[in-house]
Amino acid sequence: MTAVLPPRADERRSRAGFARLLRAEWTKFRTVRGWVIGTVAAAVVTVLIGLFGTAGPTLNHRPDAIPTAPDGRAVNDSFYFVHRTLQGDGSITVPVTSLTGVISMGPDERRGVEPWAKAGIIVKDGLRPGSRYAAVMATGAHGVRMQHDYVHDTAAPQAVASARWLRLVRSGDLVTGYGSADGAHWTRVGSVRLPGLATGVQAGAFVASPMDIKATSHGAAFDPAVATATFGTAALAGRWTPGTWKGEQVGRAGTSGSYTDTTRGGFTESARGLTVTGAGDIAPIVGGPALGTGYTIENLLVGAFAGILVMAVVGALFVSAEYRRGLIGLTFAASPRRGRVLAAKALVIGSVAFVTGLVAAAVAIPLATARARGHGFFILPVSGWTEVRVVAGTALLFAVASVLALALATLIRRGAAAVTIIVAVLVLPYVLASGALLPDGPSGWLLRVTPAAGFAIQQTVVRYPQVETVYTPSSGYFPLPHWAGFAVLCAYAAVALAAAAHLLRRRDA
Repeated sequence: MTAVLPPRADERRSRAGFARLLRAEWTKFRTVRGWVIGTVAAAVVTVLIGLFGTAGPTLNHRPDAIPTAPDGRAVNDSFYFVHRTLQGDGSITVPVTSLTGVISMGPDERRGVEPWAKAGIIVKDGLRPGSRYAAVMATGAHGVRMQHDYVHDTAAPQAVASARWLRLVRSGDLVTGYGSADGAHWTRVGSVRLPGLATGVQAGAFVASPMDIKATSHGAAFDPAVATATFGTAALAGRWTPGTWKGEQVGRAGTSGSYTDTTRGGFTESARGLTVTGAGDIAPIVGGPALGTGYTIENLLVGAFAGILVMAVVGALFVSAEYRRGLIGLTFAASPRRGRVLAAKALVIGSVAFVTGLVAAAVAIPLATARARGHGFFILPVSGWTEVRVVAGTALLFAVASVLALALATLIRRGAAAVTIIVAVLVLPYVLASGALLPDGPSGWLLRVTPAAGFAIQQTVVRYPQVETVYTPSSGYFPLPHWAGFAVLCAYAAVALAAAAHLLRRRDA
């Protein structure tokens, strides 16, 4: 007679059986010297390529100090500022009567206003680059905007999108921007709070013009741009420093990480108002060609694709070696439930790969950072949580790619063929897209529909509509968010694993 166990006892026996199966698979893994060596090699190659693949020859100059916002974000904060001190609450109202510009100095000079050139009024918590601010402005081609603290941008309502009368009102740490078509009827553009705003702030007119950046077949072309705005007489309310306006260049007159002195701003004052010329930008620094002599965190992990490939080889061999040596039959005899065997193998190789990727990323980032800075390059700072996400994300890439290789090797019973597929669908698309070996359109689709989309989990750069640069895969921008790209890779691994489990149950060992 066969005894029927109560449900809980049967469940406990099932868990105990799977735990024994896990231990058996782990014992197999750690006792095969080649697999252990391969795992160590995956970590080492990730660190070494990151260490020596980023820092080129030592620069003959040190990069200028990169301004940082109160949240630690690297920013551009360069513009020409005509200002006075405002003590406490108050307001400034001024018309912007014209905005003109010049793009590309020298023989190729042409008249025109860069689309994100800015002319308006600003309240700033001191003159230190990176300090808090709020501004309302007219732009070259994007209408009236209100921006604050570098990353926040609000378009004016349609009624005042092309307005030339601007007003800023400060009340404590609340700053409100207005626009008007006639100087009599006002529409609120936006209100922002600037926590910790000092009692005495610098306020007045400003002009900035970022470089004109265009994508080319060889990357990107950078053309310096300068803007000139004329302002009518300013109407002031509140306690302002008496006397004349003071003009000052805030930051360097470059933009988007270039920090080159393409022009120095200036201003003139007359009975009719102010004429101000300026270049630069007030915006977050982003990656891509605008980054200049710098690296993002994900650049320091360029060796991860090689480490992942090595771990994929180990993952494929973890099952194909048993087929090649005829040992898979013994494995299934010891554990007839084949789906559980596959699950145990996936859990073991995934866990090993995760730890390998975690250690490799955690070691590569600080070492590569120190080397790059020693060669005169800067590292684009990110928040602590973002760095944790990149390190953990790299570990997850290692894990899921290894499980995908395991599943493919189970399906086709050949480790070499499984690794070839991994190269074709994971590594090759990543190299083609990030290395600018294909046009941007096909590169974008490769990083949407192939497992290579998973590398998006390493991305730290953010696309801002108000920051002009070349947002392409070759510039480090993935077409999918980090979580969505990783989900594409996970979907491939899940489908392959399900198909492998199905075939294991239907065919002979």
